[in-house]
Amino acid sequence: MNRMGSGTGTVTGMGDGMGDGMGDGMGAGMGAGSGTGMQGGGGTGLGMGMGVGMGSGLADVASGTITDDQKASLTAMAAEEKLAHDLYVAFAEKYDATVFSRIARSETMHLEAVRTLLERYSITDPTVGLEVGKFPTDASQKLYDTLLAQGSASLDAAREAARTVETADIADLTTAKAGVTAPDVLAVYEHLLTASQHHLTAFGR
Repeated sequence: MNRMGSGTGTVTGMGDGMGDGMGDGMGAGMGAGSGTGMQGGGGTGLGMGMGVGMGSGLADVASGTITDDQKASLTAMAAEEKLAHDLYVAFAEKYDATVFSRIARSETMHLEAVRTLLERYSITDPTVGLEVGKFPTDASQKLYDTLLAQGSASLDAAREAARTVETADIADLTTAKAGVTAPDVLAVYEHLLTASQHHLTAFGR
């Protein structure tokens, strides 16, 4: 379902339904905007649609300026979103629990949103070309390997590993968005923060 964002262009909300009907949608459109749309999934509710400029033209134009520290936070966020995606894909293949495949799809859209910002602000994407389960730093690789081993023990352990990921994401996103004034970066961070809170609930916080 299409909605007009508050920025420039139409956004398309893609719903990722949580059990309580809360949606986690990522829109792709021109420029930076926000909107709401109906979603389908684990319940009937409202999804959050956000245009992050996945198209062309104005999509290449940053809507503000960011500091070197904020650029570093964006590169770190790309690795975090990839870690969440890859981990949930692995758990989806191992367990008969749709929550992992559903939220893995959401993480795909989140990573694309961060990659769009990296391109806009001429920042090197550290995750480009990396295979599933491979990461740009020793720290992120060790974290993935540890959580994968933990979650491979049982479904409950996998849910616990997922809660660890989402809790860390919430903390990192809260820190990353502090002081950000660029509207497009702030919009993505706020969306990802809301999504991680929904994901934490879905994993049985």
